[in-house]
Order: sequence, then C-alpha cells, then structure tokens
Amino acid sequence: MAVTKTLTNAVPFNLNNKVQEWDLTMQYKQGNKSADPPTYFETSYNAFIPSSQVSPKTGETIINFTPKAEASWTKAEIVALFPTAQWDTIFASQYDSVITNPPDLPVADNSYVIPDSS
Repeated sequence: MAVTKTLTNAVPFNLNNKVQEWDLTMQYKQGNKSADPPTYFETSYNAFIPSSQVSPKTGETIINFTPKAEASWTKAEIVALFPTAQWDTIFASQYDSVITNPPDLPVADNSYVIPDSS
C-alpha cells in the first residue's frame, strides 16, 4: 500500500507583507487499519523553514526561498520546501520497525505454578 502524505499545517511568518519563515507539518500514513494483523501506521513531521539560514558547517548563507506575499504561494511551492527525501527514509524505517518487523514481545505464561519449596 502506498504512503499518503498530507500537508496538515502551514503557518507563515511575515515581515513587510512577505513570508520570511514557514511552520509546516506533513502527516504520513500507510497501511490498513482493519487488516489482521493491522498494517496501519501514521506519524507527522514538523519543520520551521526560514527564507535563509547560515550553514553551521561552512558559515555560508543558504537560501531556502525568496520571500513573497502569502497569497502568492501555491500548495506545491509550500510542499516543495519540505525535506521529503529525508522524511520518506525515516517513515519507511519506522513503518518497518513497527509494522513489518515489530520486536518480539514477551508472552505471559498464565499456567505457571509457584514452586512449593524454597
């Protein structure tokens, strides 16, 4: 089953009527809730994307986007700001560890009898 990604939150931070930073949330979903065993998993990722930032490694300024008016943005432009390649990898790993290859859990032995002697 394919992964579904949905933009669930987009809050612009404006200065001089232009977006300078975005607070964005993307929800990822995959699987079937009614399957036995269930195959459904969902999570959300959040990012604050400034128009520019200084790289801690190089000290160079990285331009993420050119500030412009809120009304000028399209949904596709906003979604393109997300680090989706990174999040896709993280989600696939989480899905694998939770759904595909979950850890073995201990099983209760309700028939255990407490020994009589010490």
